[in-house]
Amino acid sequence: MKPQASDNRSNVIDLFSGRPVDEVVDRIVRIAPELDGLEMLYTNDTSPNRLYSLKVVCWALRESGEVVGLVPWLNQVVPCTEINDPLNGRWEGYRDPGTNDIFYTPPKHKVKELELAEAFYHVEQIRDGEILQEIPDGIGTHAVLTDNGFRSFVLIEVLSWRLMADGAVHAMLVDEDKVKSTPVMPGDPCLYSAQEQAEFKYFFQHRIANKIKEQDPEALAAISMLIEN
Repeated sequence: MKPQASDNRSNVIDLFSGRPVDEVVDRIVRIAPELDGLEMLYTNDTSPNRLYSLKVVCWALRESGEVVGLVPWLNQVVPCTEINDPLNGRWEGYRDPGTNDIFYTPPKHKVKELELAEAFYHVEQIRDGEILQEIPDGIGTHAVLTDNGFRSFVLIEVLSWRLMADGAVHAMLVDEDKVKSTPVMPGDPCLYSAQEQAEFKYFFQHRIANKIKEQDPEALAAISMLIEN
């Protein structure tokens, strides 16, 4: 008798996680910092013939086995390949500024690093709210916070990125009132999550953040556009 086709996928096992494909949630399970200055390239509809670049903060391994670059984008930490907004930006690839090479898949050495690290540190049972990993910020990311609709705001340096059990990646800021020793290191009790603060609005990388600190007209105009949107 010829076996009948079935739509039930519960018997199909994901090779990376070892679990039925229906149970695989594509959460992030491991991150690795980008240490060589690789960038994400993107375009937008306001200047369709121009490529813009943004530094990759880290590479992420998903539960499905996929590896993607992550960038602080507006008010989220986003996989590069998922950026697809005609106004704000559309992913076009990765770039090595040292060689000007453009590529479309994660570097093999980062894929291998993540896979080996996940195999070594893999935990079967993870509790809600558990911290899986924390890495220092290496691209000068700043968080913008305001509690009065941008009549005034503060720029705070992101010290580290914390991977939680649910796959969320949090930007960690220093609470200066709770600092007991310096330099402040990842994992310090004085750190708090930017995304968990109602006052948090956006991320900026160091070039734009420094221009804002210098009262650069172009940077302040960009802030004004964000406020209007």
